[in-house]
Amino acid sequence: MNKAQFVELVQANGGYKTKVEAELAIKAFTEAVTAALVKKEDVSLVGFGSFAANLQKGKSGKVPGTDKTYTTQDKMVPKFKAGKGLKDRVAAGK
Repeated sequence: MNKAQFVELVQANGGYKTKVEAELAIKAFTEAVTAALVKKEDVSLVGFGSFAANLQKGKSGKVPGTDKTYTTQDKMVPKFKAGKGLKDRVAAGK
């Protein structure tokens, strides 16, 4: 599903009169989640899932087929964990 199709789905399920309203709702949601994650705050939506900012440790390794090595730095990455309600509905196909 691409963004345009998702906007139409949100419009239909959310009762929005126009696609612009639905797109604004999606943008508000994504901006709010992003702002919370930047502050390293978790966002939990009961029955759907939770968003969190996690520290991903740096690592070092070797490039296959060469003698070159590399290292990466620690960084913050977004993480999503699906809630029980979402998992159950997907498993049931509903």
